Amino acid sequence: MMIEIKKSIKPIKYENAIYLLEKRLNEMIQKKSNELIWILEHKEVYTAGVSYKKNELLDKSIKLVKTNRGGKITYHGPGQLVFYFVIDLNKRDRNIRKLITSIENTIIDTLKEFKINAFADRKNIGIWHKSKIENKTKIEKIAAIGIKVKKWIAYHGFSINISNNLDAYKKIIPCGIKDKEVTNLISIKKKKYNNLSDILIKKFIKEIKN
Repeated sequence: MMIEIKKSIKPIKYENAIYLLEKRLNEMIQKKSNELIWILEHKEVYTAGVSYKKNELLDKSIKLVKTNRGGKITYHGPGQLVFYFVIDLNKRDRNIRKLITSIENTIIDTLKEFKINAFADRKNIGIWHKSKIENKTKIEKIAAIGIKVKKWIAYHGFSINISNNLDAYKKIIPCGIKDKEVTNLISIKKKKYNNLSDILIKKFIKEIKN
């Protein structure tokens, strides 16, 4: 099983990334290309998945890019790691739920390497972090997941907030969830996360082989 690993140094425009993902998808459908994992950052952009609602956009001046992934409105920008993939589920049980669980396990197990505890929530998709401040429990989103499947090939992926601008989320209802906030790794634990992408790749490949 050959999976091409690609890492982009400079921020990539969202539309350009989606064009290349869909190009790879079509090549894989025609058996002309290998699977792909692509690590990148995006230039600042707000994107809307297929289930978003207009009232989830609080700042009406925002230019919203509509996309065919699952999910609602989210923000991408510098300081956020985006993990895209184009993975053939024909080789892996054709099980979408299993793929999502693999993504959740990948993120949770990776964050454990940095002594950060996180968890998945079946009701609110994504990865969450729980903290206690003055006897109050706070649950905040640390990673968003959104995928699309065509002919049993899954693409798009997930994003993890590392040091991105959290104020950007105040202009939307992130992922349509009103009663919970968004955080990033730097806010949870100030340290360097330089090797985060390498750990994610290793764990994800291991998960999807199971």
